[in-house]
Amino acid sequence: MFSGIVEEAALVVALKKEQENLHISMRCSFTNELKIDQSVAHNGVCLTVVGINEDVYTVTAIKETLDKSNLGLLQIGSKVNLERSMLMNGRLDGHIVQGHVDQTATCVEVKENEGSWYYTFEYELDAAMAKQGYMTVEKGSVTVNGVSLTVCNSHKNSFSVAIIPYTYEHTNFHQLQQGSVVNIEFDIIGKYISKMMLF
Repeated sequence: MFSGIVEEAALVVALKKEQENLHISMRCSFTNELKIDQSVAHNGVCLTVVGINEDVYTVTAIKETLDKSNLGLLQIGSKVNLERSMLMNGRLDGHIVQGHVDQTATCVEVKENEGSWYYTFEYELDAAMAKQGYMTVEKGSVTVNGVSLTVCNSHKNSFSVAIIPYTYEHTNFHQLQQGSVVNIEFDIIGKYISKMMLF
């Protein structure tokens, strides 16, 4: 489980395709603190550490993960938002994030607003899934590339988020532009409430 508070935007240094799997190697400042089998969120996708070599570690994404996320679009030099699993004895600064990406969305607009930025994303709407909470609500929580954010301008298949300078600089938001594909995870509490209302 995660909180959506990104620790670092790590650099992809190697990509290796093996059948339908993709091995992703990244260089990050806390590699020496990781261990094999540890869970780390990558652009919001929970993946298991399978290899460590000095300051580089490797995770493996399977086909389903690649189909539902933007990890298959990574290139050497891409930055990936990282978060280690949440400590249960600390403050929950973001919101409850499972690391199970629901789908991707496309950035359709980036607007600078006197020191902050507004990003607007569109996603494919599935009416049946929306009834089960796979949607955004005004002032609700959403995870974009692993970053816990507050929704504004929520519409049927789009939403916006406001990004402060710290988040812009310390995550891969500074690389996003119109046309960029991101991972989104809808709020788990909204999913449970929506599901309960169906019965």
